[in-house]
Amino acid sequence: MIDYPKPDDDDEEQGDDCSCDGATGTSPTLYGDARAELRRRDFAKFLATVGGLTAVASLTAPLASTTQVFERGYNGPVYSDGIHLVDSEGERITESRLSEGEHMTVFPEPRPGIEDAPTLLVRYAESDYGSDISEGFTVNGYAAFSKVCTHAGCMVSDREEDLVVCPCHFGKFNVLEGAAVSGGPPGRPLPQLPITVTSDGFLVATGDFEGPVGPGGG
Repeated sequence: MIDYPKPDDDDEEQGDDCSCDGATGTSPTLYGDARAELRRRDFAKFLATVGGLTAVASLTAPLASTTQVFERGYNGPVYSDGIHLVDSEGERITESRLSEGEHMTVFPEPRPGIEDAPTLLVRYAESDYGSDISEGFTVNGYAAFSKVCTHAGCMVSDREEDLVVCPCHFGKFNVLEGAAVSGGPPGRPLPQLPITVTSDGFLVATGDFEGPVGPGGG
């Protein structure tokens, strides 16, 4: 019988860590023992945590943009005569874009650089509008108003039937009555934008908003 030399202490310590199969001759790896398994689990928990935080961030970002306070860094007119209304992709709004009862957000073209001057465009039957709608400001059932709440400058983005609602302090505006205040803290209506339809079927402004955009100016 051959006497093989006994491993020294260092070799024994290394052998204790090794979970490899002696028949295969495989070297020990990072994932081969119980401690490595714990490391994998800790790493998986870390990835799950990071993924969760990323998911939360992706949900809160749109919400923040929805209620973002309007900061006016431009003192000139938002619209003027002949400025086209465009959607978020920059496409001009045609007369057939909305059906009766529908709403959408539009912007001036070219944009003036004040948070894209968000504007609420609505369409109803002409007979649905009340006397508070500014005469000559509607066309073929379309009316347009600033989306900036006159209370604190948040974006008016929610809807309750014919009312539009600011999510910050729940100010409510009735678009069939010239966006008059119907609830909450705002002190004045959303200013209306005069609009018309061009000969080639696009919606354009015929001037600027009838009142100041955002809080103040009451």
